[in-house]
Amino acid sequence: MTLTTWAGNYTYRAPAVHHPRTVEELQELVAGSERIRALGTRHCFNDLADDPVALVALDALESPPQIDEAARTVTVTGGTRYGTLARHLHPAGWAVHNLASLPHISVAGAVATATHGSGDRSRNLASAVAALELVGPDGSLRTVRRGDPDFAGSVVALGALGVATRVTLDIEPTYDVAQEVHVDLPWSAALKHLDEITGSADSVSLFTDWAGDTIQQVWRKSRVTPSYTQRSELFGATPATGPRHPLPGIDPVNCTAQMGEPGPWHDRLPHFRMDFTPSNGDELQSEFLVPRVHAVDALQAMRALADRIAPLLQVTEVRTMAGDDLWLSTAQGGDRVGLHFTWRPMQAEVEALLPTIEAALAPFDARPHWGKIFVDEHRDLARLYPHWDDFRALVARTDPDGVFRNDYLERHVL
Repeated sequence: MTLTTWAGNYTYRAPAVHHPRTVEELQELVAGSERIRALGTRHCFNDLADDPVALVALDALESPPQIDEAARTVTVTGGTRYGTLARHLHPAGWAVHNLASLPHISVAGAVATATHGSGDRSRNLASAVAALELVGPDGSLRTVRRGDPDFAGSVVALGALGVATRVTLDIEPTYDVAQEVHVDLPWSAALKHLDEITGSADSVSLFTDWAGDTIQQVWRKSRVTPSYTQRSELFGATPATGPRHPLPGIDPVNCTAQMGEPGPWHDRLPHFRMDFTPSNGDELQSEFLVPRVHAVDALQAMRALADRIAPLLQVTEVRTMAGDDLWLSTAQGGDRVGLHFTWRPMQAEVEALLPTIEAALAPFDARPHWGKIFVDEHRDLARLYPHWDDFRALVARTDPDGVFRNDYLERHVL
């Protein structure tokens, strides 16, 4: 059977995909492999998870999350999806601090690529990791915990250090969230009041096509507290008169509830419901994360390219995230603003445009999302990550024979 990424834009080369039923079976498989890579939910748009020899998926290892209330943590298998995790946590009175726009992605895959949600005060999903259990190249199990010397380099590791069998995450008491949508935010107001807009809720997303004088939609997700009230106006943007989909003209039936209706965190923080299977093959994605201090300049640089971006674009989402200290995290070292492009399924045309976008964002030290389409034409990502050489040394020490290496890692990292 032909295996592709979630969007169908990349076909995996590996002739075999293994589905071990136990950790011991996984250990034997890795120990006997010359080369192998871990495969998550395939919500990826490049060859990050591919290898010409073999892939291993952890879907058959999934078991119920284990909550440790005293430690305020939960331990899950690497293949567990965030939506599945939420359905165990919430009834028990617990939550994680944030979620990505899709709840269908696996914990290990999201962590390994620094996938994020949104919020000025919320760090990316990998920041919640308290410990990782990894199968190393010789099949042995090892655990790295927060505070260990190698921890900051082992969380966002692009699969280069082993297969994550278990992930332990910080949790907190469950909470409700209300989601509001405002429409037609003037660009002039967005650029002048960006900090106030993104700080107006716990999670804020701006959806734009870069054309015209307004940003089409602003999605605001707020934790429901006694002081929570719906906002009647947002710097010139007005409340939507009904539920909206991020893409114009699309039925919002599969989006999470809006109109300020409170609901559990896991039913509001994602943009789409867990019981909605995302469409396949009708989009591509790129994302670039710039330091918060450069946000307005980066937005203006993209607006200057609107006439070239618009013919290929479905929508761009602008989000924020707090900085962290994980070596290869796209938010390492300080707060970031993410410019996320959802493209039409026109890969050749998108790849031809990306060098122009990357060049326009280069002065602002933009870091590409590891799991999405980017070019890295000049192979200069090293200058953007202070711990680049530390990570390469960690890979050399942990996997000296290159069992987990692949073309992607050789091209962009190693």
